[in-house]
Amino acid sequence: MKNSYLLMVLVLSTYASVSSADVVEQLLVEYSGQSNVEFDSNKGKTLWTKSYNDNKDPQARSCATCHTENLAAVGKHAKTRKPIDPLAPSINAERLTDAKTIEKWFLRNCKWTMGRECTAEEKGHFLKFISAQ
Repeated sequence: MKNSYLLMVLVLSTYASVSSADVVEQLLVEYSGQSNVEFDSNKGKTLWTKSYNDNKDPQARSCATCHTENLAAVGKHAKTRKPIDPLAPSINAERLTDAKTIEKWFLRNCKWTMGRECTAEEKGHFLKFISAQ
């Protein structure tokens, strides 16, 4: 019983000490293995503000449509009008702290915005841009 409690404390303390920078770096390494480019914050910003039309919805949209161009600001979902907490890790410490959550939102938001999944290269550029905010 004592050993399982100590193991649980160790696991939780290790998890709690993982920073968003660690998670981002881990994902960037993973994406760089799938893409032979150096990720760039400026390219991420360009992708962020680019308008996409997935041909299923006649309304073109960008990432900034919901999250705004200022990632420190509160966004609003284009369809539901629900508020979206700031995406900038400097404002919202919960952002970019869990790789599984990041992947979930990349999948959902890329499909909704671009009409397809993002490539590893695009994800790398996006992460560089978002983590710099």
